[in-house]
Amino acid sequence: MFVEESTSCSGTSQSGGASIPYDYGYGDKKAKSGKVPRFNGDPEEFSWWKTNFYGYVMGLDEELWDILEDGVGDLVLDEEGVAIDRKKHNPEQKKLYKKHHKIRGSLVTAIPKAEYMKMSDKSTAKAMFASLCANYEGSKKVREAKALMLVHQYELFKMKEDESIEQMYSRFQTLVSGLQILKKSYVASDHVSKILRSLPARWRPKVTAIEEAKDLNTLSVEDLVSSLKVHEIGLNEHEPAKKVKSTALPSRGKSSKALKVVESEDESPDGDSNEDPTEKMAMLSNKLEYLARKNRKFLSKKSGYKIFIHPNPKFDRELNL
Repeated sequence: MFVEESTSCSGTSQSGGASIPYDYGYGDKKAKSGKVPRFNGDPEEFSWWKTNFYGYVMGLDEELWDILEDGVGDLVLDEEGVAIDRKKHNPEQKKLYKKHHKIRGSLVTAIPKAEYMKMSDKSTAKAMFASLCANYEGSKKVREAKALMLVHQYELFKMKEDESIEQMYSRFQTLVSGLQILKKSYVASDHVSKILRSLPARWRPKVTAIEEAKDLNTLSVEDLVSSLKVHEIGLNEHEPAKKVKSTALPSRGKSSKALKVVESEDESPDGDSNEDPTEKMAMLSNKLEYLARKNRKFLSKKSGYKIFIHPNPKFDRELNL
């Protein structure tokens, strides 16, 4: 089942009227936080930094992230985020302004100076964060185009013949992470089914066994990958033996030239062949009989007599020719 979420820069989104929280990978949102995670300005690192920054903020105070998403309401701030009429605030406004000042300061600390200068006209933390997301994640259309491309890659995903389960799963995780960042996600059962369908033909017996023994709706991706790794060890143990056997026996479709090459390679260094002595004698006898028939034809022409040479050597011997 494919779930499409809106592509806003906030932590939650709307899908079908229901709020779907964005999973930043932090199961314990109350985890203690250390220093503010710094963004180095590399576009490839932005999503990683965004996840870390979310964990840092949630570790401090959940309301700080709400302010980053929802803004400060009717508070009037100047370009540096300072309240113009702070002394006139009521207790609730003072609390909100204090928290906003804290989250805005954390955001300014987390980004390079060059990035801050690009958004120096943004007074609120919400506006700054939205600008940062737009610069590094692209506009809504850009994100949708990227998401569609990743969805296409997901649907066509296949394990390569020379690839291990570990390598395949690493590629698959990278693809799924990209979809999650762009707010395009699948449920766990979709991942399980997709991995099973992506396996090469030699895995078909194992796939059938898993489908019959397990409930794919409750099977986790981690348990599936672990089971495939165990099976892979057995496959790798038998693979070398199959390769040796296939190379040792020549196929019936080989041409005579290929057979001659094989025969020449089988000869010993002193020129002797490994052929059966009986076969050697039969070949030698055939050659001698051919030479004898050819000699009799030559003698018959030279003497002027016409002698009929039967093509069957046994018939010639019976006539004493």
